[in-house]
Amino acid sequence: MRKLDESLLSHLAPFAGLTRDEIREILDQASTQRFNAGESIFDEGAVAERFFLLLDGYVRVVRITDGGDHVTVLHIPSGQLFGIASALGHTNYPATSIAVSESITLAWPMRLWSDFEARYEGFSTATQRAVGKRMTDMHDRFVEMATQQVEQRVANALLRLINQMGRKTDQGIEVDFPITRQDLSQMTGTTLHTVSRLLSAWEKSGIVESRRKHIVVSRPQELVLKGKPGAQH
Repeated sequence: MRKLDESLLSHLAPFAGLTRDEIREILDQASTQRFNAGESIFDEGAVAERFFLLLDGYVRVVRITDGGDHVTVLHIPSGQLFGIASALGHTNYPATSIAVSESITLAWPMRLWSDFEARYEGFSTATQRAVGKRMTDMHDRFVEMATQQVEQRVANALLRLINQMGRKTDQGIEVDFPITRQDLSQMTGTTLHTVSRLLSAWEKSGIVESRRKHIVVSRPQELVLKGKPGAQH
């Protein structure tokens, strides 16, 4: 771990307020792990033995309903902590985390969480903000599921993805990791057929471009209109 320079992490929120010596102390207690796309990092219900920082890649957080359906709760981009069950008052992981693309993580024993929060003020502040934002995002998702029409939910899900994890291309803004129509259906609580129908209609209108595991939003402003109440279906 000493080969990983402290400066590589100093710009990340959990470490931004720490000295190089403090970052070194934290890094010396971490282990690195690499996960292939589609590989589970930890499963819902498992004992929360470790927490993670995503160095590179993307992670999808999934809940499983009583009926066995998979619901995508959120996506984690690189530079963020995840698997932080202790911060949420859990001893078991409340959801499953899956690598969307090849991903590299740092991992620490969960027993160190309270020690890090107590010893490193910058770490504690950053994690509290991260937890608050994540809870707000999840609350917004639940409100959308309860109050919005399907087209609004799908439009807003795509807008979130390109805002948080978008990459500019000549064609528009591309979701910067492999995503399928099935993934979108799990994110929005709708069927694969409905998502396919909407994307096909938006492709004909020039709003999006969709090909195997890649989605590009060509006209974001029109997608914004689709996500507003009263949008035409």
